[in-house]
Amino acid sequence: MKKMNLNELEARLQSLIEVDLVSAIPGKKVEDVIIQKLAAAMHLNTITTDDGTLVAPNVYTLIIPPEAAKMWQENQVLDIIRQSINTAGQEAGLHFVTAPTITITTDERIPKNDASIVASHRVEPMADTKASPLDTENLEETGSIPENAFLIVEGVKVFPLSEAVVNIGRRLDNQLVIDDPRVSRNHAQLRSIKGRFVVFDLNSTGGTFVNGQRTSQSVLYPGDVISLAGVALIFGQDNPPPRPDLKDTAPLQNANGDRPTAVLKERSTAKLKKK
Repeated sequence: MKKMNLNELEARLQSLIEVDLVSAIPGKKVEDVIIQKLAAAMHLNTITTDDGTLVAPNVYTLIIPPEAAKMWQENQVLDIIRQSINTAGQEAGLHFVTAPTITITTDERIPKNDASIVASHRVEPMADTKASPLDTENLEETGSIPENAFLIVEGVKVFPLSEAVVNIGRRLDNQLVIDDPRVSRNHAQLRSIKGRFVVFDLNSTGGTFVNGQRTSQSVLYPGDVISLAGVALIFGQDNPPPRPDLKDTAPLQNANGDRPTAVLKERSTAKLKKK
């Protein structure tokens, strides 16, 4: 089977989504630019295994403007997107290790009718990927840091997780510095425990959330969305993204000029600043 190119994949994905939406939810429409970015994220993050199998990403995170949240909260819409990704991918000669999943999070900086899309590969089998608190009282940190783990900071910058402990907050001595008034000076900590990263809230003012649920500590899995009082971080564990600037999955050039950018500092420290 000949692999579809990006244009063919995009056209097929658009056809599937539009037909199913008209049939299931008349009047609903997914913006063309979102379908374009979905196809690009899928195409860009497909990997080739040693035996030549083309493996498509199976974890998709859609970062949308808050006003669009109501539409995406309808389970039928997400089901149609998932089914369309699965069908288009298989027709394109791609293999999914597990059925595609989609997580939705919001960002007020995303322009209306737009989205930022991050695609990655789930490492663990689905049965083992329920994000839940971990009893860490009797566990010690190990020297084994999860391979190829990273955070995508507000959809614009990849921050590699190469240390066993990563502190996050506004203070300049954090490994990941986020200059946003919503974030506490010492907001959260990522710690490598038994080969997994666990996020801990450090008694922050605005709270730490994982996939919309407030938490004091949670094991992280690829595709999990961490919210630090509204500042979105996406946890990934995969082959390093081929384009760290997320060019193909970032908002279009008409995005607001005050969208924050991340600047890497020495010792893998990153800082977000307002332009």
